[in-house]
Amino acid sequence: MRWKGRQQSENVEDVRGMRPGVKMAGGGGFAVLIIIILAMFFNFEPQPLLDAVEQAGANAPQAQASGVDDEYREFISVVLRDNEVVWEKLIKDQVRGGSAYRPPKLRIFSDQITTGCGRANAAMGPFYCPADQTVYIDPTFFRELKRRHRAPGDFAQAYVIAHEVAHHVQNSLGLMKPIEKVRRSGDKQAINQASVRLELQADYLAGVWAHHAQKEFQILEKGDIAEAMNAANQIGDDTLQRMSQGFVIPERFTHGTSKQRVFWFKEGLRTGDLGGCEQLFTLDYQDL
Repeated sequence: MRWKGRQQSENVEDVRGMRPGVKMAGGGGFAVLIIIILAMFFNFEPQPLLDAVEQAGANAPQAQASGVDDEYREFISVVLRDNEVVWEKLIKDQVRGGSAYRPPKLRIFSDQITTGCGRANAAMGPFYCPADQTVYIDPTFFRELKRRHRAPGDFAQAYVIAHEVAHHVQNSLGLMKPIEKVRRSGDKQAINQASVRLELQADYLAGVWAHHAQKEFQILEKGDIAEAMNAANQIGDDTLQRMSQGFVIPERFTHGTSKQRVFWFKEGLRTGDLGGCEQLFTLDYQDL
């Protein structure tokens, strides 16, 4: 993949080497004391201010990251910028009556982090949080992708990033609403099936991105598409279940089989059609 030396996104924040603040500690404890005294003196309810101090302490960085994995940061920033350009143009040209596309933030972290969706750790892999419209990535996942999942290559990594950005596109276009309705039903099997549809749709959209990124930036080199398809294949639910437990339980699928993930990425890549993603929620589940 051709990415070195190219324009980078301004929406990337690298917080590796930082750690969440300790609840109500240090300066926060002093602030709490001041708030309580002021509340007593001026006769107001202190809890809203106490909650604000607690939240600020939970999210405050304690140690600045310095020069860690600059190449990872550059790569992620370039891929995110390519996504921003492609999706802004596609949504403007193809979505009637839609509002202007606002790209997601992307936060590079290490080990664990506090997000708008709660606490998360590196073991979860890259993910998108709709609550704060941010993609979260611990770059150690890319080493896992290469070693544990046997999916090396920079375009395999770009596919992973594009898949997470695709969740933001789904969120921006209201495509997550069907699964939100199903989740409220409490039907576990229906929830899993809706999740599979959503994830395969994100794979399709990642393919759409690759189609237009190639047209816009000529990013692809020999073997890149094979890298992405291999990555999609290696992280299918059936493949992961066989690796972890030796057998497959289809009722527990949440992302789709290896075959499905490869198919829908290829379909998005082939067509480049944003509107084609809607079929993931109209096809019968067994036909996905």
